[in-house]
Amino acid sequence: MYVISVDPARCQGHARCVVFAPDVFDIDDEGYSFVQPERGTCAQLSEDVQLAIANCPERAISATDDDSKLE
Repeated sequence: MYVISVDPARCQGHARCVVFAPDVFDIDDEGYSFVQPERGTCAQLSEDVQLAIANCPERAISATDDDSKLE
């Protein structure tokens, strides 16, 4: 299981993630990206999410393999 997140301290509001994966990312009232709560975990990273991660100029997006926490 992957946990997708956006580091708010690094995000500069370029919104490229929203362009690549609008079903996962959204923009807050101040113009910064965040992961939609219901879309923050997934079994596999979609190509759209991988493109969003690769195209974030600030490297603010991460996808952490959370399998180690499952028992």
